[in-house]
Amino acid sequence: MGHKSIIEALYAYVKRFFILLTTRRFDLIWIEKEMLPWLPAFFEKMMLPIDIPYVLDYDNAVFHYYDLHSNGVVRRFLGKKHDRIMQAAKLVIVGNSYLADRAKKSGANWVEIVPTVVDLDKYSIAVTHDVDKSTEFVVGWVGSAVNTHYLRLIDKVMQELSEKDGMKFLAVGAGKTANNLPVLIKPWNEATEVAQINDFDVGIMPVPDEPFERGKCGYKLIQYMACGIPVIASPIGINTYIVEHGVNGFLAKTVHDWQWALRTLQNNPQLRNEMGAAGRKKIETEYSLQIMGPRIVDLLVRITRGAD
Repeated sequence: MGHKSIIEALYAYVKRFFILLTTRRFDLIWIEKEMLPWLPAFFEKMMLPIDIPYVLDYDNAVFHYYDLHSNGVVRRFLGKKHDRIMQAAKLVIVGNSYLADRAKKSGANWVEIVPTVVDLDKYSIAVTHDVDKSTEFVVGWVGSAVNTHYLRLIDKVMQELSEKDGMKFLAVGAGKTANNLPVLIKPWNEATEVAQINDFDVGIMPVPDEPFERGKCGYKLIQYMACGIPVIASPIGINTYIVEHGVNGFLAKTVHDWQWALRTLQNNPQLRNEMGAAGRKKIETEYSLQIMGPRIVDLLVRITRGAD
């Protein structure tokens, strides 16, 4: 970490401390995962007023940054940090059962599973595919630069299908590590993200079967499906709940699975349309802000009224 980065980090911590000093003005405090990263739970508890309830919100297994860290000192002093702040929370909201299990094992008083959602008003449905017209088949991925390495799980698949089947692989938001992969890299932009997804014929989410990945909440799958795009994903964690195999997409574990699923969708535009429509319907009924927003409001109201 450079000198500038250290100063920026210290400034962020100081700013956060001053923000915490204002918490007494509120009836409830909402915390996204943690307030003071890489500091023990003691400091967070010390800064929080004991008479104001707080809610913790998890959409990733961030506790594994500490309890599975390669450094033994980090594991010893921070490995149980999230368990301790979960124990003192009035409510812990999590995005899937893996995160819920951790919260319950920590001794959390109240745990609710609320999936990651999208605002349907911001997600337009992609134009359906003409079954009689042969067009370029685009396989898309949206993510951050730090997660580009997931694409390497199917690098051989992408190489073969781009060469032999003419598929085009598009990675929106991918980092430099994707430069030697057979993908076209485009920068991510919030304003154009939905339009970029609408250019996909299928959206993908390859991930390994590892602890951190089991805690993911499938946001990119939800985005693809909100646009009416069929999906292919590794059968890990919540992916197995979001993706109904053969209905709104496919679950692919092996190289053969990925090849078969991609070729099947490439050769069947009608199936893509049907799966895309099924995916959009699932998002509308289970993974939308319009459905889950009122539930969140109800939970927060119950807390402020002293119910649990």
